[in-house]
Amino acid sequence: MRVLVTGANGFLGSSVVRSLAAAGHDVTGADLAVPVPPVPGVRHLVVDVTDAALVDDAFAGTRPEVVVHLASIVTPGRGSTRELEYRVDVDGSRHVLDACLAHGVRRIVVSSSGAAYGYHADSPAWITEDQPVRGNAEFAYSHHKRLVEEMLAAARAERPELEQVVLRIGTILGEKVDNQITALFERPRLLKIRGADSPFVFVWDTDVTAVIERAVTADAPGVYNVAGDGTLTVGEIAARLGKPVLTVPEPVLRWALRLARPLGLTPYGPEQTRFLRFRPVLDNTRLKTVFGYTPSKTTAEAFEAWRTR
Repeated sequence: MRVLVTGANGFLGSSVVRSLAAAGHDVTGADLAVPVPPVPGVRHLVVDVTDAALVDDAFAGTRPEVVVHLASIVTPGRGSTRELEYRVDVDGSRHVLDACLAHGVRRIVVSSSGAAYGYHADSPAWITEDQPVRGNAEFAYSHHKRLVEEMLAAARAERPELEQVVLRIGTILGEKVDNQITALFERPRLLKIRGADSPFVFVWDTDVTAVIERAVTADAPGVYNVAGDGTLTVGEIAARLGKPVLTVPEPVLRWALRLARPLGLTPYGPEQTRFLRFRPVLDNTRLKTVFGYTPSKTTAEAFEAWRTR
């Protein structure tokens, strides 16, 4: 297959590009720069997804049959703004989707997130793909994933000739993974809000890559949660790490964050308590029974592999 991968230089994108090339696909990687060194056998293009003309030129030049759209801002860097993140996450996705429709792409595979469901007190204990996406406006990444999914849903209804595989991915762990979530586990004490179990669902990075590779060719368009079996609570994670847990009432933590952020003591504001209390817990039944992929590691096994790496 001729496959175009956006966000090809990122943590996930670089693994996907190598995996697809190794499987024999004709792969083009698109990102803000050519990787050093480039991946052997892969064509690399410099493409900014916020520029609709550049995106269209890339499609015209490569004529992809399948597009794997991974370009987004997961962890904002220093100097990032909400406007920039919107342009990459939402406008960039719109440009890629428009180019798919204009150039007759057969299938688009999109890396969404469990964050698209949002962080809500009334979410079910296990969230299936039938639940609405309600990403919170106060969290840029969550809100933008919701907007992109709404865009994709409209395209499914209006332009069904473009097959879609939308992957709502849980928290990724891997041998080289260090992110905002793993930073929570590196602290001397783990934070827990009183009365909230705050369960996590984890998925190992090679499982995510394998799911995306399968999505390129498998006859299984649709929306899928991508997560390992089971959950781990903050208490269970702390026990595995041999660390104590600091349990704080939600109003106290909200008050502390409201004071600390203006002083530069933390990048998080009072809205962060929703993230700690109401994380979406992804049911992966459809991934296993309809898509046909069972993750190689459960949530607990993925955490242990990360902990002992």
